[in-house]
Amino acid sequence: MNNHEIDYVLHGDDMQFVEVELDPGETVIAEAGSLMMMEDEIRMETIFGDGSGSGGSGLMGKLFGAGKRLLTGESLFMTAFTNEGQCKKHASFASPYPGKIVPMDLSELGGKIICQKDAFLAAAKGVEVGIEFQRKLGAGFFGGEGFIMQKLEGDGMAFVHAGGTIHKKVLAPGEVLRVDTGCLVAMTSEVDYNIEMVKGVKTALFGGEGLFFATLRGPGTVWIQSLPFSRLASRVFAAAPQGGSHNKDEGSMLGGVFRMLDGD
Repeated sequence: MNNHEIDYVLHGDDMQFVEVELDPGETVIAEAGSLMMMEDEIRMETIFGDGSGSGGSGLMGKLFGAGKRLLTGESLFMTAFTNEGQCKKHASFASPYPGKIVPMDLSELGGKIICQKDAFLAAAKGVEVGIEFQRKLGAGFFGGEGFIMQKLEGDGMAFVHAGGTIHKKVLAPGEVLRVDTGCLVAMTSEVDYNIEMVKGVKTALFGGEGLFFATLRGPGTVWIQSLPFSRLASRVFAAAPQGGSHNKDEGSMLGGVFRMLDGD
């Protein structure tokens, strides 16, 4: 085993957080800003990249490992939480928006999963957080979420977050599943992934589902989310008052908030 063996407990339903149990000397890495709480004697340290050392131990190797994260829109830095005490300690990490946290044991998933660039939440130290280039050019230009996805490699635990309800589906060899590009959360490395155009001009223009969808071909396992954050954000933005004005007679919760801010 190259990764630290951490135990965990998931709390909550739709606004989940994961509580990680660290033995003395164990470390968990997480995206900056995901910490909810931690016990005494846990040391926080900002590190380049994921701290796995996969790019080499020298300065250039560390810079290369951290620089790969920029291609997925993430920060150069991550945060490592290490138990420096003499007994078990706990650190908790919260999901950034309503949804589910999916624990993934990479040792049971072929040592590698591919996920959306903003899905990674935390992992045991030693898990490599890198980038995965799509093999097909069409997936790169029309994938909706960008042709560069994250890959998590190793033999430890990783935690992935997604919006709404998460559906895990095991694809048989040759079985095909078509998914809205934003709803794809993660997949095992053997799944063949491509982008297809919606057939029929009327469907593309008036169907409301966009011009492209992801085609996933088995064998392998995929995780699908029912509410991508981009979809949620677009609905909230569409419902919000534009240009600083608002309708005070609007009967929505948002309208009530604006009235309270105005002192009405």
